[in-house]
Amino acid sequence: MSATSTRKRKAVALAADADLVLRKCRQLRQSLEAKAEIESSVVGVLPEGIPSDIVEVVELPATQVLEGMEAMALHIAQQVLERKGFSLEIPSRAASNQIYVKEWDRIVLGGKRSSRSFLNVKESRKSAITLRVMQLLHAVLMKRIHITKRDLFYTDVKLFVDQAESDGVLDDVATMIGCTRSNLHVVASDKGLVVGRIQFEEDGDFIDCTKMGVGGKAIPPYIDKIENIASDAEFILLVEKEAAYMRMAVRFGEAIGFISHSIIASHSIWLHSQEDRFYHRYPCIIITAKGQPDVATRMFLARITSELKIPVLGLVDSDPYGLKILSVYMSGSKNMSYDSASLTTPDIKWLGLRPSDLDKYDLPEQCRLDMTENDIKTGKEMMKEDFIQKNPEWMKELEIMVRQRRLGQGY
Repeated sequence: MSATSTRKRKAVALAADADLVLRKCRQLRQSLEAKAEIESSVVGVLPEGIPSDIVEVVELPATQVLEGMEAMALHIAQQVLERKGFSLEIPSRAASNQIYVKEWDRIVLGGKRSSRSFLNVKESRKSAITLRVMQLLHAVLMKRIHITKRDLFYTDVKLFVDQAESDGVLDDVATMIGCTRSNLHVVASDKGLVVGRIQFEEDGDFIDCTKMGVGGKAIPPYIDKIENIASDAEFILLVEKEAAYMRMAVRFGEAIGFISHSIIASHSIWLHSQEDRFYHRYPCIIITAKGQPDVATRMFLARITSELKIPVLGLVDSDPYGLKILSVYMSGSKNMSYDSASLTTPDIKWLGLRPSDLDKYDLPEQCRLDMTENDIKTGKEMMKEDFIQKNPEWMKELEIMVRQRRLGQGY
């Protein structure tokens, strides 16, 4: 008989009253409001030691975006008329130019720049793609329409060849102009879902997310068209997977016992939550990006968190990928570091089963999975990241995970 099977399992006390559960959320909300007041007094002040030339884009109206694009086109035309060919100065999005700012708890783009010259044989094709993308974006903005990244790619497949080419140049153009990618009127396809205690107007239409059926409301890619956000929710429940979003194996009042124990006995969370409409008893907003977070879901979460000032609880898998997904929501991704200010939601609380809970609650073998070599490699790589090292609790759990080479199945 194994040592784990002879240990007495630690009892888990479950909250019997909604107010007991929500009390902690209200405390978190108060601390968020206090923190927001402090941060508002130091807006625009760079933390000590951070270069003043970091690249951070801002929301710009279409007229300013067009002006910026036309100014670049004029500069290119002048170079061509002087028979110099043309070159573009572009903020470098290389990994070496990504800076983690501890005080902001997010990744930003440094001030390094690279030159892209049409007269350079190695850069001529990329230069041509850049001009073509600028031409297409200018036409989209003039027509006041939105397109997807896929639409942009199919506009000139012969030149772009691979969508990664047009996607990368799209980000380059945004950094050169200093606007967000959505300001270019190019969006990703719908992916995320939201349901629960939130209402807003989407391009003039009133949306009540308590009346969206079992599937919930698709998070629109046009976040700039969302207005008049209203909610009486106490917290936001951010769920990693759609399967978790679509089914819940235990009552939410039991699952929310995380406040005392940080452990969830459930493998999934959505359909049951919809059937029981538990967000009426536990006023909340539930969001999922169905795995790896997309830009629209990240921006939507950041927007409503900023406006409502309520805590976010992240329910993710107890593996390196779950923490990686949570870190993207919190600190941003290196690909979009130039727009991290509008894409990140700081201080998300990790909700769910943790590696330390496997022995703490003496979970049976059927609830444990062996880590693959790739899992272990990902875990070790994450432990080297600044935004992980800043959080001692995450470091401790990753160390346990890598050392034991075991994972908890589900949440």
